[in-house]
Amino acid sequence: MPTDKGMYRPRWDLYVITDELLSGGRTHEEQARAALAGGAGVIQLRDKTASSARLYEAAVTMRRLCRDAGALLIINDRVDIALAADADGVHLGPDDLPVAVARRLLPGRLIGASAGTVAEAIAAERDGAGYLGTGAIYEARGSKADAGAPVGPERVRAIRAAVRLPIVGIGGIKVENAAPVIAAGADGVAVITGVVAAPDIAVAARALLAVVAGARR
Repeated sequence: MPTDKGMYRPRWDLYVITDELLSGGRTHEEQARAALAGGAGVIQLRDKTASSARLYEAAVTMRRLCRDAGALLIINDRVDIALAADADGVHLGPDDLPVAVARRLLPGRLIGASAGTVAEAIAAERDGAGYLGTGAIYEARGSKADAGAPVGPERVRAIRAAVRLPIVGIGGIKVENAAPVIAAGADGVAVITGVVAAPDIAVAARALLAVVAGARR
């Protein structure tokens, strides 16, 4: 398992979150394989309804796919699954295990934290988070019912000025609106529907990566 000292260098440009409810019948594993083929640098396994056995099964396969691609596998919420499957880290929201506690349980692994405000970002950095997911940037349709009101790219700019951690913008991000998120200071974009609900996941991933690259020029 790569650690913070030996981990693959994170490629934050495109962070794809899998979702079997939005993917047109494609499994988490199939979504991950296609997103990695399209150039995603980070894959997050997110499933609020699957059994622990199913999550573990998916995570083990996705871990192998990500390692083969030189990408990172992050598990949403579940520290136990991250440990059991030897994933690269976990992503935590405000209702999950505190970042400081997860840091003690997952030494050497990435811990991502959702941060919608500057205060939340500062607290996450203080408590040992390795990166931030900031949003919802735009209105998120069909993916996260708890995403909250859109905060816009300007929230990324404010958080960027307050912390040193990598930031990925999340929430309603698509090809047509990703560039302002990068211009505001995000290191990458995290997407669910914009990639996994597309007819061709790999093509959608490449298109978003091209926008991110163009916004940095």
